[in-house]
Amino acid sequence: MADLVSHPDEVKVISKRFGKGATDIARYLELDGYKAVQKALGMQPDAIINEVKASGLRGRGGAGFNTGLKWSFVPKQSAKPKYILCNGDESEPGTCKDRLIFEHDPHAVIEGVIIAGLAVGSETGYIYVRGEYRYLLEIMQKAIKDAYARGFLGKNIFGSGRNFEVYWHGGAGAYEVGEESALMESLEGKRGIPRIRPPFPAVVGLWGGPTVINNAETLASVPHILLGGAPWYAGLGPEKNGGTRLFCLAGNVVNPGVYELPMGYNLRKMIYDVGGGIPDGRKLKAVVPGGSSTPILTADEIDVSMDFDSMMKAGSMLGSGGVVILDDTACIVNFALRTMKFYQHESCGWCIPCREGTDWLKKTLIRFHSGGGVKKDIDNMQYLSENMLGRTFCPLGDAAAMPMIAFVQKFRQEFEDHLEGRPCPFLRSGASPQLAMAD
Repeated sequence: MADLVSHPDEVKVISKRFGKGATDIARYLELDGYKAVQKALGMQPDAIINEVKASGLRGRGGAGFNTGLKWSFVPKQSAKPKYILCNGDESEPGTCKDRLIFEHDPHAVIEGVIIAGLAVGSETGYIYVRGEYRYLLEIMQKAIKDAYARGFLGKNIFGSGRNFEVYWHGGAGAYEVGEESALMESLEGKRGIPRIRPPFPAVVGLWGGPTVINNAETLASVPHILLGGAPWYAGLGPEKNGGTRLFCLAGNVVNPGVYELPMGYNLRKMIYDVGGGIPDGRKLKAVVPGGSSTPILTADEIDVSMDFDSMMKAGSMLGSGGVVILDDTACIVNFALRTMKFYQHESCGWCIPCREGTDWLKKTLIRFHSGGGVKKDIDNMQYLSENMLGRTFCPLGDAAAMPMIAFVQKFRQEFEDHLEGRPCPFLRSGASPQLAMAD
């Protein structure tokens, strides 16, 4: 079980039940559980969609698309069943927020799935949990069983005459199934590789039916929006970036952990006030602001608001909220190597730019970091990464290319310091082992 952390600047919405025993359905009901879905049962589908749309809730899985707007794309009439999929396959390096929701507030996810179903006219939901989270699967299974026992799932939910079924599904450890279409392939019992789009899931998704796919944190936010109202939720963050966010602070920081902060919270303040700064009096070198797929920021670029639009203007992405902090002992070349090792290993291999590109980048960085690099390698790595962008079936190729481009552009001097057979200078200077040593 993960230890809970806290800070005075937190605004507890999603995490307000953490540590309060809300995995027990009776306790969840005491803490206003399942009130939102009962309210939704008395609302028209369009009213639910408009409320979520007006709240400014944007996808917490990384893409940041307006949730209500995404729901509105589902056709009102369909010859095939409609589905709601909760994406709990949390596999982005640096990200560890969804596990806390499943661990401490699983019924909030179930409630969010039901509300999404009511909004788009679906009677079936699937909760897909990362395969490595084995103990969370047991918690989720019990929560679903308890909800059925209370009449909150199945036939005639809450005595409303409406039906809604929820099933859980455990993944097999593939990062790729975090991508929407690969997730659907996995649920259908196939290899988890992406589909060519269009058609898009909202029209042709799981088993050919219209499908809504949302991240676990996104769906867990929906009940709070219906109870508190769209104006309240929208007011917690900047314009078009409503609510709060679970930020995962990791790396070279005094107080690592998951903190719920308002959207738009300043990154510098997050590192030094919430995170307690850099250990041992070291200097900040760089920050990965939203998981390993987001372009790195230098120490001079951290006076930025942590919301989707501000991060985009800063040349990076808010992503999944995984904030990885690097001090001045970290070797960026080696950090790039660890990153590319991950993406090369997780590439499904379906499309050539991703399969060959990630492998070439990994092999080049292994040679480069060990002192066998040549000057043209630096430009070649950037050139290859730029030509991977937008040329793959799914965003995994982009997820590898975008950080690699930023590593080279912002820390080119470190790459040059590895040339001419010189070993990594940071290994000689006592770099922190967890960030400096390659696997």
